[in-house]
Amino acid sequence: MNEIAITAKISPFCDIETSSRGSKLIVSENVTIDSFVKIKFVGGLGNIEIGDRSFINSGCVLYSGNGIKIGKDVLIAANCVFAAVNHEFSCKSQTIISQRFKPSKGGITIEDDVWIGAGVIILDGAIVKKGSVIGAGCIVNTKTEEFGVYVGNPPVLKGYRK
Repeated sequence: MNEIAITAKISPFCDIETSSRGSKLIVSENVTIDSFVKIKFVGGLGNIEIGDRSFINSGCVLYSGNGIKIGKDVLIAANCVFAAVNHEFSCKSQTIISQRFKPSKGGITIEDDVWIGAGVIILDGAIVKKGSVIGAGCIVNTKTEEFGVYVGNPPVLKGYRK
């Protein structure tokens, strides 16, 4: 069963699916989840955890997969995708759908005080360290540095918050 803090503000236009495998959505105090956010439990047994005072803007999609942990005070701009799962495709004698999913790379971890710009894609195995800024349109599948500012695709470290 999902755990949603009483002070969380979740738009009635947010679409939260129910896990058929027992995964949970855990929403902490004073979280805001805006309209047209899709939370989908698929591809693994991971939970989706959202820390205190974090904000998820319109049009974002979160696929639970191997788990998503979003820290405190995280700002996520519009139309971001969190995909903590990846399809297997290596065997050409089988359809991709029949091969199911690849092993986990650890899910997705977003530490505290992070800003994720519009249209960012975060993939399985990504660790966005404390205080990082991820510029619009980046595709993140590795670990960032604390307080690093990243832009481009692939993301390039352009400096640090001061």
